[in-house]
Amino acid sequence: MDYSRKISERLWNMPDKGELESRREETFIDDIIQKSHIEKELLSHLDGIKTVFDGGAGCGRFSILLASKGCEVTHFDISQPMIDKAKELAAKEGVLDKITFVKGALEDLKDFSDKSFDMVISFDAPVSYTYPKQKKVIGELIRLCRKRIMISVSSRLGYLPYLANPIQKNQFILDENCEDSFVRWCVENKSNAVEAFRFDKDAVMKLYKEGLMGGESEIAEYENGGVPWCITYTFMPDELEDILKQNGVKNIKLAGPGAYARTIPNELLVKIMNNQEQRSDFLDFCHFYDSNPFVCGMGKDNLFAKGEL
Repeated sequence: MDYSRKISERLWNMPDKGELESRREETFIDDIIQKSHIEKELLSHLDGIKTVFDGGAGCGRFSILLASKGCEVTHFDISQPMIDKAKELAAKEGVLDKITFVKGALEDLKDFSDKSFDMVISFDAPVSYTYPKQKKVIGELIRLCRKRIMISVSSRLGYLPYLANPIQKNQFILDENCEDSFVRWCVENKSNAVEAFRFDKDAVMKLYKEGLMGGESEIAEYENGGVPWCITYTFMPDELEDILKQNGVKNIKLAGPGAYARTIPNELLVKIMNNQEQRSDFLDFCHFYDSNPFVCGMGKDNLFAKGEL
């Protein structure tokens, strides 16, 4: 088994992952923006869609949404804690009978037949955690699809600024006083992160050329019993578009959720998010702006793509 898959399985199967992941939209503004963008895309493209495969479905943010709209959804994920949380949330929403839950890895979709779903989705970059099989995984997702595909992968142009900004997540904290452990860490370590920072041009150019975040140090940490972040392959926009075209996808549109918001300081983002009228208008404009092909690569974390078969 490849290290990427082993590391992903250990990370996402940590006992607290289901609860933590289910609260991301309550905690971080960039997650609110990204999920809002995807929701708008899904709800405006459900014509003729009855069956959906959600690959890397997590806690069910979109499988539950689609089930509530009458779709029959296969919720596929590598994490049992997140599947368990998704079942709990689906039951609360009264759509448990509309969702089939399957535990598995995106690297192995052989049990699903060709064109077995009207729509295939995979969001929040699970494809990027399948390195070095990311191209094959995209091809397999397309193989399952009859009509429409929507995916998001880690964006290389979007990730490059992180190497010059160790406190990038602080910009998107909704409430600095909340009890979320990662929020507390971001707040408490902000000064140390700034003080310790030095710009490393070689590291930035390496990511730009190779697209790979992680590798030997993550493998070593895993072998020592640790739980490192996933080895992550980041995509360039033209690269992702070419892979989709090579697999027969047409009418491809790319977007970069979070491109507009990353230009706005935390104080103003929090003010907007805490005003319901402004929040709705802001999310609408973010979707409009972030869908412009000229900014698609500068999405906060993900590069979004949709297309037809």
